[in-house]
Amino acid sequence: MQERKEEAKPTTKKVVEGAYDLSLGISIVVAVLIGVGLGYGMRSLFGYEWLFWLGVFWGVGGAILNIYKAYRKQVKAFEEYAEDPRYKNYSQSKPGEDE
Repeated sequence: MQERKEEAKPTTKKVVEGAYDLSLGISIVVAVLIGVGLGYGMRSLFGYEWLFWLGVFWGVGGAILNIYKAYRKQVKAFEEYAEDPRYKNYSQSKPGEDE
């Protein structure tokens, strides 16, 4: 019974990580849409056209922030592989260099 729980754990972990990776695309779209919605609402409320573009800018800025956070998470994951003994034999040589 204990073995089945251990087998299910890695499968669930892969599904959760896959969903998190797919959520990046969705979060980009949602950030831009929220920004556009805020801009449209502020333009309608206050009557200034430039408030719409301010909302668009906020949405695009939020999307860029989401991309940056995902990038930093991936860099951290790759740094963990550098410390893994299984990958110590691999070097970071440039193409064309002989060792």
